[in-house]
Amino acid sequence: MRLNEIKDRPGATRARKRLGRGIGSGLGKTGGRGTKGQKARAGVAIKGFEGGQMPLHRRLPKRGFNNIFAKSFNEINLGRIQEAVDAGRLDGKKPITVEALKEAGLIRREKDGVRLLGNGEIKLGLAFEVAGASQKAIQAVEAAGGTVTVKPAARREPEPKEKQKAAPKERPAKAEASAEAGEAKSAKPKAPKKTDDGAGGKKPKSKAEPAKKSKS
Repeated sequence: MRLNEIKDRPGATRARKRLGRGIGSGLGKTGGRGTKGQKARAGVAIKGFEGGQMPLHRRLPKRGFNNIFAKSFNEINLGRIQEAVDAGRLDGKKPITVEALKEAGLIRREKDGVRLLGNGEIKLGLAFEVAGASQKAIQAVEAAGGTVTVKPAARREPEPKEKQKAAPKERPAKAEASAEAGEAKSAKPKAPKKTDDGAGGKKPKSKAEPAKKSKS
């Protein structure tokens, strides 16, 4: 065997497809992309699209749920609090509360409270009033001579399904007074009408007389 006779095994290499080289090649015109339509174009990525019908990932039921009672806490480590105390932004003699942390710029919003975490080192005996704390943080604070008071956030109760009917509106005093006056007026008996006798020039009304027959 010579060097010019060395070749790979049959089928190991294949010639690439030469698209658009005439209809006789079998890959001319559309180049193996079919005839027209969206997928015949380049740059189309249809993932989960089923021609307009409801796709499979929307037909299947979903799993899990969103807990409407979940709490959102501000998590803060002991190291950041120690840095704020050293910088004078926090007063170590006063209790460390949510309001104090917000004024110091350590948190932006109160949310559902603050949860104390144990990363970092605390050197001073500080008094914390937080909504939660890890076991490591509590041990570190107590070892430094401080205290941790956990005040859990108030639980939100679900609203009743049937809303309470609004109480009927009270009638204003003016409307009630006018209604009572109208009732009293209607209850008062009406006086009989006076009729003038002959003295007044008006004759009392009498029954209709029969019409006289005209003489023919």
